[in-house]
Amino acid sequence: MSVHFEHVTLGQRVLFGSGRAADNLAAEVARHAARRVMVIASRSESAVAEQVTQRIDVTVFHDDVAPHVPIANAEAARAVATDNAIDLLVCIGGGSTTGLAKAVALTTGLPIVAVPTTYAGSEATNVWGLTEAARKTTGVDDKVLPGTVIYDAHLTLSLPVELSVASGLNGMAHCIDSMWAPRTDPINRALAAEGIRALATGLPAIKDDPRDLAGREQALYGAYLSAVAFASAGSGLHHKICHVLGGAYDLPHAHTHATVLPYVLAFNAPAAPEAEHRIAAAFGTGTAVEGLGALRASLDAPRALKDYGLDETQIPEAVELILPVVPDSNPRPVTATDLDALLRAAHAGDTPSL
Repeated sequence: MSVHFEHVTLGQRVLFGSGRAADNLAAEVARHAARRVMVIASRSESAVAEQVTQRIDVTVFHDDVAPHVPIANAEAARAVATDNAIDLLVCIGGGSTTGLAKAVALTTGLPIVAVPTTYAGSEATNVWGLTEAARKTTGVDDKVLPGTVIYDAHLTLSLPVELSVASGLNGMAHCIDSMWAPRTDPINRALAAEGIRALATGLPAIKDDPRDLAGREQALYGAYLSAVAFASAGSGLHHKICHVLGGAYDLPHAHTHATVLPYVLAFNAPAAPEAEHRIAAAFGTGTAVEGLGALRASLDAPRALKDYGLDETQIPEAVELILPVVPDSNPRPVTATDLDALLRAAHAGDTPSL
């Protein structure tokens, strides 16, 4: 059988090295010849931001960061950038921080240098998201792709194990969704498989020893691969579900992804045998569901959406919101009944069933 596909590789510079973030950021600011730098970092990341920016001049620090990037926060950050004549954005933190920098870049065209402190993966995609009136809108625009990503595992050492697990499983969701997303191809499937392997190695090491730098490096490596695959393949069923849940009900991003993932995998796997085999092989197990289940059990992963703020009475509305955005390319047709059953199982934390 002949192979036909079109693959786009996004242009991005990646600097990976533990303990090198401050040096690498200074070099990037010099390379951009930037004179007015805006640093976006949440209040909880202020100490890390000060450490990373110690060798550059910062025009303004901005810490008004919120999950799912509310439109009001985006507009405020854009005003700060304009009022201060900023010529370079530096975001230091997780997906919400990177998302806010992307919102600024979307309307200003300013370049971004991203310094991730979690395993969210947003730093390696050209996908933006904004929330307004309890509805999350996402889009794709190369203007929001950070031109440089600086990875330093030392910056993740302060991330608690529970958040490391949720964030890492968010990256795992990028990998698994990329196996059957609308634009999937052999290249991003290969990247996704390696991302699964790296995350499945790194996350248990972090759980066993939160100071294990090698485990944190593997998790960062896997998160990057997961995001590159996702950026190419696009949003599959899993991400459509989670974007609706996060925007409409203000659920925590990483925990929602970590909780929903096994249910989407169990739903799609029987209809996608080649993808299922790739995922299982990456886990080193007989089946994909078995591999993910074993990993989640070893990590004491998030289990039920009811634990993170979803009320069972909201499920019918969620089904109505999700159904119109389900990709036509999903390997298995999706009905309202299917979504209702999937969400109720994820809400209760029931064992995923094929």
